[in-house]
Amino acid sequence: MPKDAAPEVMPELGVDALFNLRGKVALVTGGATGIGKMIAATYVRNGAKVYIASRKLADLERVAAQLSQLGKDSGGQCLPIQADVGTKAGCDTLAAEIKKREQRLDILVNNSGLTWGAPMADFPEASGWDKVFALNVKSQFYLTVGVLDLLKSGKDNLNPASVINIASTAAISPQAEGSLSAKGHGTYSYQPSKAASLHLTRVLASSLARDHVIVNAICPGVFPSRMTAFGLENNRDVLESGQPTGRVGTPEDIGGLALYFASRAGAHCTGTGIVIDGGASIAFSAKL
Repeated sequence: MPKDAAPEVMPELGVDALFNLRGKVALVTGGATGIGKMIAATYVRNGAKVYIASRKLADLERVAAQLSQLGKDSGGQCLPIQADVGTKAGCDTLAAEIKKREQRLDILVNNSGLTWGAPMADFPEASGWDKVFALNVKSQFYLTVGVLDLLKSGKDNLNPASVINIASTAAISPQAEGSLSAKGHGTYSYQPSKAASLHLTRVLASSLARDHVIVNAICPGVFPSRMTAFGLENNRDVLESGQPTGRVGTPEDIGGLALYFASRAGAHCTGTGIVIDGGASIAFSAKL
């Protein structure tokens, strides 16, 4: 370095600067159970104001009260909103409700999703395909668009809004029949829907980068949830033995990744899909 050159000054790189969510406003769909609840809890614990949305108001109110206790020291809080994002009208209604309450939105987690298992020869169209794609794909698009003005408000390229789509390792795995499905049944629409969610993430990231809205996907493997309850109850040993880490996912695992995408630490990351499955997908690939 030349003698007259000024010494390099590094910005603040402490954990609090990189992962601070205090004062941020978040919306998590499907936030009363499973992965959605884990993410909402992480955000509340780290100082965010978090709205959780789903169809069952009693569950929302109970969980919101529980999670708000986690934010007593950090200033975080959790608030319930009853909503059904399975249709465009439902997404628009939720967006309108958020706009009544907030002038901006910093984090949107499109977590609501469902699966359907049935024999291949008798796989239903309405409940098996249409409903699955409506919730797993269309809702992520329509809700993001519905709150876009709030997401764009007050953002810049160092402080962008963050949209997180919850996809699945099913997005990259073609296995529709396995320990998470009933015998003789397959989730033939779930895998394609999650692949669509992953690609929608890239499409939205490309379109919204100019508006300082980053869009990323999380592709979880097996985490405790209503969707995985059957497999965990009947085949936990099989599921755990198939993962190099020897266990299923925990709130710390999914919460840490969701915290990264929502904070300053992840502000330069958009259009990505990160697999979080304990190495199960690469272990399966190695056996082929």
